[in-house]
Amino acid sequence: MAQHYFDSDPDAASRPSTADLVLPDLHLRLHTDRGVFSPDKVDLGTRVLLESVPAPPAEGRLLDLGCGYGPISLTMASRAPGAQVLGVDVNARAVGLARRNAAEHDLRNARFAVVAPEGGLAAEGGEGPAPAAEDLLGPFDAIWSNPPIRVGKNVLHSMLRTWLNRLTPEGVAHLVVQRHLGSDSLQKWLDAQGLPAERVASRAGFRVLAVRKAH
Repeated sequence: MAQHYFDSDPDAASRPSTADLVLPDLHLRLHTDRGVFSPDKVDLGTRVLLESVPAPPAEGRLLDLGCGYGPISLTMASRAPGAQVLGVDVNARAVGLARRNAAEHDLRNARFAVVAPEGGLAAEGGEGPAPAAEDLLGPFDAIWSNPPIRVGKNVLHSMLRTWLNRLTPEGVAHLVVQRHLGSDSLQKWLDAQGLPAERVASRAGFRVLAVRKAH
């Protein structure tokens, strides 16, 4: 059976590589590997998100949902050194890489956890300490995510309901979604879930949505 980056334990043979994250305020060389999302380069959607979002809260708890090998989490950690950043992913190989990347760039305010699709702590993988299960419950002052659209609507919707409802009352999530992969229909679905979404950027076929909890 074909392996995907959203498999919990991809069995693709390891082929370590690196990818450069180059932003106006940041340049990080990140370790990558086969079996994780976009191992050859930081994908365009992630870069659109990171070049479009406002600065994260300077303090508080920040979440990267579907962290992969860590480009979004580590940008948050670098831009908000006084905040605590949590990156979560179902892919144990990706989480191990994210921990390695955080350690090599001395971004000690970033931690990572392997999670189950329904949002709880899963079996551990990779090096480094895991956050406690209660740390996953938030509440989070900001969530940034390039969500795994290709997992299918049922899994995606369940994941987004779980994590977006862990925002603080004033918290904002920023999601990047390709237009042709359903960004407009996702925006309508979020609105119907009591998670009002607003398109705040559009570039290169990607939409950036700002999502809040209805009050």
